Amino acid sequence: MIFTSVELEYLRSQRLGRLATLTPRGTLQNSPVGFQVDEDACVIAIWGRDMGNTRKFHNVAANGQVAFVVDDLVSVSPWVVRGIEIRGTAEALTGQTPPSGYWSAEVIRIHPRRIIAWGLGPDGGRTSRQIAPAEPAAA
Repeated sequence: MIFTSVELEYLRSQRLGRLATLTPRGTLQNSPVGFQVDEDACVIAIWGRDMGNTRKFHNVAANGQVAFVVDDLVSVSPWVVRGIEIRGTAEALTGQTPPSGYWSAEVIRIHPRRIIAWGLGPDGGRTSRQIAPAEPAAA
């Protein structure tokens, strides 16, 4: 399991995140997106209405470098924030079966390589860890 139970609980409670991708010109693009956690595949899945025609989809297809942030403000007095940042690689897939008829058949799947979390769990501290890439399946 890549995500801790506390991280999964938090991700399941949120609906929006921000996906940062690298454009072919070397600049960054940051997009608000809905997401799903695919616990079986250990990835974050990002679907959309016309995903295959978006700049973020083409950016991922070109280089696969991403950062994804989900955060929220629990309180302003006292100031309490919580969130999770997932850095890693992503793939832009076509011809997929979306979980909703509203979404197109393209998806961005994020494979975490580094997870940074803050304000989660009973201690509310900050954690950071590297995730080893999955080993390729034997032929």
